[in-house]
Amino acid sequence: MKRIYLDYNATTPIDPRVKDVLVQELDSYANGSSMHEDGRNEAKKIARARGYVASLINAKPDEIIFTSGGSESNNTVFNIMTTDAITRTSRLQKAYGGRKTVITSSIEHPCVMESAKRLEKLGFQVHYLPVDSYGIVDIDFYRDLLAQGEKSGSIADKVLFVSIMMANNEIGTIQNIPVLAKMAHEAGALFHTDAVQAAGKIPVDVDLLDVDYLTLSAHKIYGPKGIGALYIKENSPVEAFIKGGHQENGLRAGTYNSPAIIAFGEAARLARTQLPEYENHTRALRNKLRDGFLAHIPDIRINGHPDFVLPNTLDVSFPGAEGEAILLMLDMLGISVSTGSACASGSLEPSHVLMATGVGPELAHGSIRFSLGKYTTDEDIDYVLKEVPPVIKKLRGFSTVSSKGSKK
Repeated sequence: MKRIYLDYNATTPIDPRVKDVLVQELDSYANGSSMHEDGRNEAKKIARARGYVASLINAKPDEIIFTSGGSESNNTVFNIMTTDAITRTSRLQKAYGGRKTVITSSIEHPCVMESAKRLEKLGFQVHYLPVDSYGIVDIDFYRDLLAQGEKSGSIADKVLFVSIMMANNEIGTIQNIPVLAKMAHEAGALFHTDAVQAAGKIPVDVDLLDVDYLTLSAHKIYGPKGIGALYIKENSPVEAFIKGGHQENGLRAGTYNSPAIIAFGEAARLARTQLPEYENHTRALRNKLRDGFLAHIPDIRINGHPDFVLPNTLDVSFPGAEGEAILLMLDMLGISVSTGSACASGSLEPSHVLMATGVGPELAHGSIRFSLGKYTTDEDIDYVLKEVPPVIKKLRGFSTVSSKGSKK
């Protein structure tokens, strides 16, 4: 049976050209930190890869720090704010005079949500911005939080840091990061965005975004797993997060994972050159899938913003059908989809993203994320449109939950 893979937001297949680079680099065993010719040659390739990753987001190469992936990069940014166990104070706390208020959104990736909870345990005040029914953060609520901090007589109430993802991994909604970052900077706060789902799908330009920190991951752009990057704007506060060596400007010690880094560079190079083609291809297929569902399956809800949304992402609630059951039946038909974030797929709780948008528990449990990629074809979408409607009809026939009352 042919498999139809529609879970690209969870991970992407490695591009054959990236795979060729990765395999070739497995034979280049020299340490990129060594001073001999073999080491210098490896260092040159790492530098070239850093340049490719930087170009993907219009950054400077020395603003790119390689990490193990998006979760490490996101955790690192939050860790920069915490007090060092030895010195009892971080450079950031010295520079920002004791500010201890943080703002994030209610629909962030689990690694950001857990990092924020850790800050709360350390005595920080964390505000979770509400979102509207499309997943757009409440900008008036945000403005009020920033203003309250500025008006307060306590320095601790002033906002130190804001972290809002550029594009949501479940519903695909895209935030207006330039406006949000500008507002944070006007209040004297730093700004981070998780751009893991945005990079390679829509334009990402750190100059236009005006962010201080930005997160990337290779396996979301047809590169290998286990490698990512953290953009740190020049002169932004930063602490060494893995100590022991000079690698990554002394910020992340450890022998370079040269094959993965160099393959990441190739994936970034390809993503940058293919971006217009990717956007057009996935948007056309996503719209075909959406319109087909609306035409052939009654009483469904399309989640996420109708316009400010990733071109490849379609999250659908099917009232009267349980999401896990839909996923398993589609899996038996050769269709791979997701019920939400892959990092939270083991949880029985309804999606915190959908709940934040006002979708109730029943609808949240009956939601499926279809995420397309550059290898998705018209024939794939035709097959999905053929198989999904009877699956939903069958499951609704078993259900005691009414499918009525939902909105498209």
